[in-house]
Amino acid sequence: MKNQMKNQMKNQNQMKNQNQMKNQNLNENQNQIENEMKNLEKKVTKNLIEDYSNLLNINLFKDFSIFVDNESNPFEFKVHKSILSSRSSFFNKFLREENHRDKIFLNQFNKKEMESILSYIYYGNVSFENQENLFELLEISIHFKLNLLKEIIQKKISNSINYSNFFQFFFQNRDLKLNEIEIKCFELINQNFSQIKKNENLFNLTEEEIIKFIQFKQEKKEIFEFDFFQFLSKWIKKRNEKLKGKKEQEKEKGIEKKRLSHSFFSLIEKDSISKQDFDKLKEFDFFPNSFLVNLERTSSQIQEQENEKIKKENKTFENTIKRRDKKIKLKKNEIEDKKKEIKKKNQEIKKKNKEIQSKNKIIQSKDEIIQSKDEIIKNLESQIIKNKAKEKTLKELHDKLKEIFKNSEIIEEDFQQKDGFSSTKWHETVDGKGKTLVIIKTTDNYIFGGFTQIGFKSNQSVNLAKIRDPNAFIFSLRKDDDDRIPEKFTIKKGKEDFAIFSNSTFGPSFGEWFRNVYPDFYLSSDFRSGYSNFGHSYNLPIEIEYGSNQAKSYLAGSPDKWVIDELETYFI
Repeated sequence: MKNQMKNQMKNQNQMKNQNQMKNQNLNENQNQIENEMKNLEKKVTKNLIEDYSNLLNINLFKDFSIFVDNESNPFEFKVHKSILSSRSSFFNKFLREENHRDKIFLNQFNKKEMESILSYIYYGNVSFENQENLFELLEISIHFKLNLLKEIIQKKISNSINYSNFFQFFFQNRDLKLNEIEIKCFELINQNFSQIKKNENLFNLTEEEIIKFIQFKQEKKEIFEFDFFQFLSKWIKKRNEKLKGKKEQEKEKGIEKKRLSHSFFSLIEKDSISKQDFDKLKEFDFFPNSFLVNLERTSSQIQEQENEKIKKENKTFENTIKRRDKKIKLKKNEIEDKKKEIKKKNQEIKKKNKEIQSKNKIIQSKDEIIQSKDEIIKNLESQIIKNKAKEKTLKELHDKLKEIFKNSEIIEEDFQQKDGFSSTKWHETVDGKGKTLVIIKTTDNYIFGGFTQIGFKSNQSVNLAKIRDPNAFIFSLRKDDDDRIPEKFTIKKGKEDFAIFSNSTFGPSFGEWFRNVYPDFYLSSDFRSGYSNFGHSYNLPIEIEYGSNQAKSYLAGSPDKWVIDELETYFI
């Protein structure tokens, strides 16, 4: 009856493996079809770009002319109305309103600039070899309302801004007022202010630009250093010097100076000026008096708050010292109690040593019995590994296993015939025994297992079930009826903390169990079936890729639900 059930289960497993192979072939075919479709789509896109490129280069079906450079000697571009109107909202509007016209004069642009724009309109390509014309291209993209190209060039300019060119880019952006470029330039001005504070370019900033810079620093919650106020003083002075006349303009200069002071300092928050710079600011005569008075009041309030904070910190420190002294006193008392306890235990140990000496004689008399037991254990053999040559190879897998079958204890040789056998019962027998070897044989005649030097110890918490064992390994002895060479697979570097998963809910488990990622192999709670994710924590053969069906099927012939025929557990 048992053999009949085994044959039925074997047939079911074979059918299941065949279905899995069919599904795998179907998936591979589907993937191949999808890849071919993607390649065809890429070819279509490439051909489309080439066709548009040919349209621009070949003088066929062109129905519109663009003239650039100057009126006396203009350069003509022959183009297509349909392509221009579909790619540019500027041309779309122009051609709708002027549909009877077949040409346009754009004298503000030169030949090279128009070539770049037409290259982008026809096949989405634009050259950035010369960074000097980036702003010209940007202006053209804005003029022709090519929004995507505008974003591309703006990003290119922003990425090109550095310490050596940020003033140049800042002034080129004045008319365009593009925020991303302006912010990038402000960042470099802010980072290098102490080095550029005397640079003439800095004094060429307009009133509006200085206000924007102040707002930029305020948004970043940054401190205004003394260098910045020195710059403002010189900037206002240079601005007043530009006013013509003398006596008739003195009054106007004073009004202008006061207006600029108020426009700048009304923006600066009082707590954004460093405390050490406060006294230095009084030497500038352009500060509004109300600003300095409020600033001084705020500074004194800050000082009071800091003094109050220091008092609280001192009080907290004193309380901490008192608590520490109290703990030290308690520790001293504990030490004294420990000394008394140790003295008492030493006396007990002396008494036990005498008892041990008396028992040694009894132990010596039992040596003969132990020796005879050793002779019996030496003859212990694995019932799974019946081939002596393979048994010898298994012993050579690791130095610590060379005499595994003569210095070991075996349990549950024929567990499936015993009623009520489960992972809980297995753990009750195995846990805490130290070095443990597990050998598994499936109904498909696959033989494999694992060794742990630390051993198993159950924990009710799944999160605490991992066991560190740098010396653990998995081995494979036989695949179906093949004469497979026994192989040993060591733990991966970095996975030593997850060598064993020990929880009474599962049977022997080797490797890390993480959410939905299974270990390299484990047995179910009833020991009837098992699952394999080989290569997750242990090293695979070099030619096999982790996650493949070949890896998952390497130990037991299939990734999951392989049926266990026999299990042996050895304590070394």
